[in-house]
Amino acid sequence: MVKERIEIIAEEDDVRIDLYLSQQLNHLSRNYIQKLISEEAVTLNHVTLTSKKAKVAAGDLIVINLKEPERLNIKAESIPLEIVYEDDDLIVVNKPQGMVVHPAPGHYTGTLVNALMYNVERLSNINGTIRPGIVHRIDKDTSGLLMVAKNNVAHAFLAEQLKEKTAQREYYAIVNGVVKEEEGTVDAPLGRHPTDRKRIAIVSDGRRAVTHFKVLERFRYHTLLKLKLETGRTHQIRVHMASLGHPILGDPVYGVKQEKIKHDGQALHAKTLGFLHPTSGEWLSFDSELPEYFEILLRKCRGI
Repeated sequence: MVKERIEIIAEEDDVRIDLYLSQQLNHLSRNYIQKLISEEAVTLNHVTLTSKKAKVAAGDLIVINLKEPERLNIKAESIPLEIVYEDDDLIVVNKPQGMVVHPAPGHYTGTLVNALMYNVERLSNINGTIRPGIVHRIDKDTSGLLMVAKNNVAHAFLAEQLKEKTAQREYYAIVNGVVKEEEGTVDAPLGRHPTDRKRIAIVSDGRRAVTHFKVLERFRYHTLLKLKLETGRTHQIRVHMASLGHPILGDPVYGVKQEKIKHDGQALHAKTLGFLHPTSGEWLSFDSELPEYFEILLRKCRGI
């Protein structure tokens, strides 16, 4: 029987494996991961797990075997892709708003992975066939720069920089309300919402999450911010900004119901990306132009 095999190198210490996997693989619920463990479909450092209470340590090898025939039918699609940089080890792409990064229930086509499979000859397979090449993710309705690995050595090297917080990622966001501080930091742990798994929340037992922000421009009802990620948790910027009372404009989950400007999807763009090259050791830095939708929103903010 054909199975989907996912390999993950743990990046955290002393975290329950079912919780850790549910945070890393947000298309799989924690209950489903517990079920896989009970079915002996998960191994930790080549040992079959029988307890969902087992804890991971940084560097541990976790292997999950999924019965997912449908996911193995993921096909390359001729989708336009803005490649900012490419060499034998990696590529940097500028993802448009509205594109899902990798296939998941409800999104098996039209994703960045489908486009990568068509445009790139080879991709790393550390994350299995469903996420080839994907080192890190941004939300469907977040635009901007992503690094993609072509081989497993490059993938591990790039992932290590994210883990050690040496890679640099800066975002631009338009938030609701006028931020009074010139700059600041939000240091608040994030985890799954206790009652709504589709949401992320600030929780006492969550994973540490740190976001630095700086005001670039103030408007009558909004503020343009530059944000620097020290960590990269799911929905980190969106939840942290909402916790300050300044949710991102257009955010359908954490935003305000009645907004001064109507917009589908959050006004959040991954503008700059920097990291060490896995082979040469050279520091690479990339900066992207603000996309058209973002510029339109800025003009609207300035006009009201």
